[in-house]
Amino acid sequence: MNQAQHNSNHEHITVLLHEAVEYLVLKKDGIYVDCTFGRGGHSKLILEKLNQQGRLIAIDRDKSAYEEGLKIKDARFEIVHAHFSEIDEVLAAKGISKVDGVLLDLGISSPQIDEGDRGFSFRFDAYLDMRMDQTKGVTAAEVLRNIEQKELEKILKEYGEEKFARRISTAIIKEREEVGSIETTKQLAKIIADHMPKKEIGQDPATRTFQALRIYVNRELEELKEVLPKILERLKTGGMMVVISFHSLEDRIVKQFINDEKNRDTLPPNFPIRSEDLPKPRLNIVTKPIRPSVEEVKYNPRSRSGIMRVAERTAY
Repeated sequence: MNQAQHNSNHEHITVLLHEAVEYLVLKKDGIYVDCTFGRGGHSKLILEKLNQQGRLIAIDRDKSAYEEGLKIKDARFEIVHAHFSEIDEVLAAKGISKVDGVLLDLGISSPQIDEGDRGFSFRFDAYLDMRMDQTKGVTAAEVLRNIEQKELEKILKEYGEEKFARRISTAIIKEREEVGSIETTKQLAKIIADHMPKKEIGQDPATRTFQALRIYVNRELEELKEVLPKILERLKTGGMMVVISFHSLEDRIVKQFINDEKNRDTLPPNFPIRSEDLPKPRLNIVTKPIRPSVEEVKYNPRSRSGIMRVAERTAY
């Protein structure tokens, strides 16, 4: 969940705002990339920290976020409508080869949840769209129209960590066969609620299924796996990578990537290679994982699951 500020009739609160920018911006005249602009909470604070020689490139695949970014009139700032996995193409088009820091604020943003017609939330009755980029790709409704039960079960299990994946996927396919299609958020949420054991209902029973479908529709984990090595290659020595995740699936990928790059020179004892020939670490961990403070969670309950990891590019 990324962002903040006011948009429409909703208030959106940037998670770990000051912590992220404090670790990210070490050079006032540096070049930085905000890969998930959202409503611009992080970007606006980054611009406050930069001097007139500094530069900020923002990226967002959500058209409404991109349009929000166009409202910022600052010669140091540009926003691009793109997926963050396209960071190489975005920077190449700007004539930029290396940057001083990259920020990733993952997951769904408050505007996407609160704008009911996007189909991300079961709180509203809307078409099951769920695309972050509504200019391309298939909707969640289209996925449910064609998917086989086994594949749906796998998606719910892997992306939603849903222990009732088989029961829910079977019920969804049965409903589809009976009524023709599953098109709305309320229709899907009712199917799930009707087939969940009552004793398991704590959070809304549809939460994990909606998360799984959203991640699948937007290829969120694939995009994350694609962008991390690209960020590494784009960072200057001493450049900072700051990543905020909101569930264990994302955080596991980020943690594993950072650890793999940090421990490249770790091999079993007596491994037949000279120490000078060992692969060198390309990232250093700057701080232990940072979570929102008690005060932030009280002010913004949606921040509760946030976790921020920070790594620095080494000279190798």
